[in-house]
Amino acid sequence: MKRLIRRCIFYFLYLVLVAYLTVFSLSSHFVTSPQANPLKTEIRGVWLTNVASGVLFVPWGINRALNQLSALNFNTVYPVVWNRGNTFYKSSVAKKVTGSETEFLLKLMHGGKDFLSKLVKLAKIKKISVIPWFEYGLMTPPNSTLAKRYPDWLTIGQTDIISVQDIPQEEINNGFPTQQAWLNPLHPQVQEFIQGLVVEVVSNYDVDGVQFDDHFGMPVQFGYDRFSIQLYQQEHEGKSPPTDPFNPEWMRWRADKLTDFMAQIYQAVKKVKPNAKISLSPNSQYFAYKYYLQDWETWVKKGLVDELILQVYREEQSNFIWELEKPAVKLARSLIPVGIGISAGTLRNPVDIARIREQVQTVRDRHFNGISFFYWESLWGYISPESPKQRRQAFQEMFQSKAIKP
Repeated sequence: MKRLIRRCIFYFLYLVLVAYLTVFSLSSHFVTSPQANPLKTEIRGVWLTNVASGVLFVPWGINRALNQLSALNFNTVYPVVWNRGNTFYKSSVAKKVTGSETEFLLKLMHGGKDFLSKLVKLAKIKKISVIPWFEYGLMTPPNSTLAKRYPDWLTIGQTDIISVQDIPQEEINNGFPTQQAWLNPLHPQVQEFIQGLVVEVVSNYDVDGVQFDDHFGMPVQFGYDRFSIQLYQQEHEGKSPPTDPFNPEWMRWRADKLTDFMAQIYQAVKKVKPNAKISLSPNSQYFAYKYYLQDWETWVKKGLVDELILQVYREEQSNFIWELEKPAVKLARSLIPVGIGISAGTLRNPVDIARIREQVQTVRDRHFNGISFFYWESLWGYISPESPKQRRQAFQEMFQSKAIKP
């Protein structure tokens, strides 16, 4: 009997030991195997634009895009809602100001139905976060209805120039630089209009927030319009602004006014929908402040940004890494989720999938909060160096399982 008891005890201890070793072995496997331990939290976004892209204008375009993005485990879209002086949703604010409630071609192609309402509904089914993107920010074409109806809303340069080339550096924008006019962020009627558009979107649609980018600023050569000069004189004992647009005090004064406007928008959005995110997708802090008076580092410090998606459209890997390690980026990472905007290509500059893979891995190696790609059409569309099938397979390998947006 005693022998049987000893055998039972021995067998029990043996089973405990085997169970322990098995669990240890499995846990070690999960730690070391990247496929068995998928990313749980990560921004996986893409911008949906109307520039060099037809996704918004064909009736089945959005359905197809969201189905593909969901199948490949993306979780966020940033659809354009404000571009070239037009809204891409039914806007009573825009209709009152410009006479048009939505972009004409978009309205025509969707049979008069509200494009943004359709997109939000489809995205929610797929559990994809929707953050409408105010792409043009304070920028508008000189021939837009907005610019023609309200010339006093525009800011100008010293020689009465009303338009400048939008971000001429190809390595910064990878786009199509054109002459653009700029609404004056210091003008109360401009502030009322832009804030009205933003609050309208947050109020009327089940969106997760709104996004601004590098166009929510003022070109440094501007600010010499009558309204801005008079305001400066009121606050400087009658002195006129310096003739040097890069004068440090003059730059700071205008940048601070822009920061004040950003604070107004942030507070207005939070009043309507406290959980709505204010997302910002700027260029580097140095470039944004020096050339567009956009001091986003201060915005982050003041708590005016809930999510930062830094545009890092660089061809050279060394330049790409250099941008990720700048002090302003490190500061932002200590306060809010920070993702990296990666170029998937443009019509003039297609990007091969190997470079995209490398940059995605670089972002992950440095533990950023995710990635967003500019733009939908170039993910696996007609401008891709590889076939659409090859591109989709590559994204499937990069995003092997679902991830929660931070």
